[in-house]
Amino acid sequence: MTETEPNQIQTDPWRALGLERTYDVDPDDVRRAHRKKSALLHPDRAPGLDDSEIARASAEINDAKRVLLDPEDRAAALLALLGGASASEDRSLPDGFLEETMMLRMEIESELAEGGDEARAKWRGWAQDKRRGYEAEVAELFGRATGDGVLAEIRLVLNAWRYTERLIEQLDPAYSGLDDAADTQA
Repeated sequence: MTETEPNQIQTDPWRALGLERTYDVDPDDVRRAHRKKSALLHPDRAPGLDDSEIARASAEINDAKRVLLDPEDRAAALLALLGGASASEDRSLPDGFLEETMMLRMEIESELAEGGDEARAKWRGWAQDKRRGYEAEVAELFGRATGDGVLAEIRLVLNAWRYTERLIEQLDPAYSGLDDAADTQA
């Protein structure tokens, strides 16, 4: 998972795939839209396009699919399109988050040093639970009227989400933030 910064968003991924702009996008709809757009770019169906135009359009829809299938990137992209701050523009975290994270980091380090695979599984499960919580919170926030206050709340949650993912990645090289999402990424 890599949060997309606004300057990395070349186009609106929802528009690129012809989907309604919403956080709660159905992964199957994303895949269907991607296949449909990909089929239209086949040289037999797009004789008016040269190879470079086909390559550019293919890259655009492939990136759109990637962004929309990753909940964190999708949230960051939607936030940017709604005018919210990027992670580099607003690095704020919830009150007490850093202190709590420092204590948690020490606990994780200790358990991983002692517990091997069992500890790794415990913290992987913890991280997946945290991710589901962040996803649910972001979905609820996007469901509200999106004024500046809500956009700032979304940024706060996304910053905590990214920080938590990075913490686990740094402490456990075997951890993959995509474990839960493997089914939705294909």
